Amino acid sequence: MELPVILVIGKNGQVGWELRRTLAALGRVVAVDYPDIDLTEGASIRRWVRETAPAVVINAAAYTAVDKAETETALGLKINGVAPGILAEEARKRDALLVHYSTDYVFDGTKPGPYVEDDLPNPLGAYGRAKLAGDQAVRSVTERHLIFRLCWVYGARGQNFLLTMQRLARERERLRVVRDQVGCPTWSRMIAEATALALQQVLSAPDTAAFTGVYHLAAAGRTSWHGFASRIIEGMPEAERKCRVVEAITTTEYPTPAKRPANSVLDCGKLQRTFGLRLPDWEESLRQVLDQP
Repeated sequence: MELPVILVIGKNGQVGWELRRTLAALGRVVAVDYPDIDLTEGASIRRWVRETAPAVVINAAAYTAVDKAETETALGLKINGVAPGILAEEARKRDALLVHYSTDYVFDGTKPGPYVEDDLPNPLGAYGRAKLAGDQAVRSVTERHLIFRLCWVYGARGQNFLLTMQRLARERERLRVVRDQVGCPTWSRMIAEATALALQQVLSAPDTAAFTGVYHLAAAGRTSWHGFASRIIEGMPEAERKCRVVEAITTTEYPTPAKRPANSVLDCGKLQRTFGLRLPDWEESLRQVLDQP
């Protein structure tokens, strides 16, 4: 039996890099990234889907420069808002399943407790608005979709909070980190592994309709950026780090061009009920990342 083709877009990103490994047992993975595919050009997107003829399309690519998005709104909207809709159109023509990654930034962070999938989105900035537009495009164009909302993604490669804190801790004796924004730091490898496990169930099911929809996919537990930074630095070898103090500050003390949600905690109960999946606590995952050689 011929293995299904799985097209992964964004192979060099944090999640896309991990997907290449976790999906290998499920099909023939074709992975691509810029400049081979240009998500600002509809023709480039359509050509890749048509030429690879996938059974599954996974969009792990995104414009993620949250602050720059406030001034590069057109670019961010093309990549995060328009491109997912084009992918959805091409997937629908082939009756392919589309897996798309969203973000906690579609919410405004004012809810007292964890966000569930049906909570009303209200993004605070251009990045969140563009991502929401992409989600809405996918949902309106194709019924065969899985949208996973992620939170505070990090890993051992790429550009992320973990690597930034480690770099700064080598350079500075004191760091100042925001304490009044909370979320669920989520390891990119855990996201890829959960995606593969969910996808395995969908592909083996006689009817995929029961799985279609939006799911929150984040580590268990919660912390602040300050709490996350403190654990990262504590996990560094003494000889490697110069930093000895991680000062807790407020959002108003660290102004940024884009507003961030104060509460980014995601309730992942739907993921567990549907797929039987629950990601480990964020501290457990962080220890695994820090223990890697």
